[in-house]
Amino acid sequence: MSPENNSPENRRPLKVRGVGMVNQFAKWLSQKSITPNHISLLSIVFALFAALCLLLVPQYFGWQRFALYIGAALLIQGRLLCNLFDGLVAIEGGKSTASGELFNDIPDRISDPFIIITAGYSITCVSYGDVLGWCGALLAVLTAYVRTLAVSIGAPANFTGPMAKQHRMALLTFACVVAAIEQILWQHDFVMLIALIVLNMGAALTTWRRAVFAYRFLENK
Repeated sequence: MSPENNSPENRRPLKVRGVGMVNQFAKWLSQKSITPNHISLLSIVFALFAALCLLLVPQYFGWQRFALYIGAALLIQGRLLCNLFDGLVAIEGGKSTASGELFNDIPDRISDPFIIITAGYSITCVSYGDVLGWCGALLAVLTAYVRTLAVSIGAPANFTGPMAKQHRMALLTFACVVAAIEQILWQHDFVMLIALIVLNMGAALTTWRRAVFAYRFLENK
C-alpha cells in the first residue's frame, strides 16, 4: 500500500483491525523480511487453490466433494487474511511503498475472478452456472473499477455494499460450507446456485450505488 493511501478514508473499514491478536501477528510479520507486496501476491496463490478446489467439484462425489468445498472455504478465508495483513504490515508496520497500491489492488482483480468463475463451473444442477460465474466476476471487477475511478476524479473512496469484496467472499465461504453439507445429505448444489444469483444481483446494486454516490458528490462539490 502506498503512503498516499494511508489515510483512514482511503482504507476499507474493517473492525477486525482493532483485534489485539490480529495486530500482534501483524507486528510480528512486520519484523520479518516479509513485505506487504509479498503478502498481496500470496493472496493470489490462495485464490488459485480455492479455484482449483471448486473446479474439481463436479468430478467427484460424496466425501471427496465435501472435502473440496471445505478446502475452498478455508482457502478463500486465507485469501482474505492476506488482504488484511498486507495493509496492516504496510501501515501499522511502517512498510508501505510507493508501488504498494498496485500490489494492493491488482491481486484482488485477479483473485475475485478466479474464485467466482470457478464457483460457477462447480454448479451441476443447472446448465448456466458458468454464465453466472463469468457475470459475477465481471460485476465484481466493475464494483472496484467504479470505486477507483471515482477516487481518481475527486470523489471519496466508497466501500459500500451490499456486495463489496468482503461480502462476496463471506457469501462464497458460507455457500461452500453449506454446499459441502448439502452434498452429503441431498447430493445437489442448489446453495451455490442461489449464492451466485445473490452475488450477481448484489454486485450490480453495489456498482449502481457507488456510481450514484460519486455522481452526487462530484456534482455537488
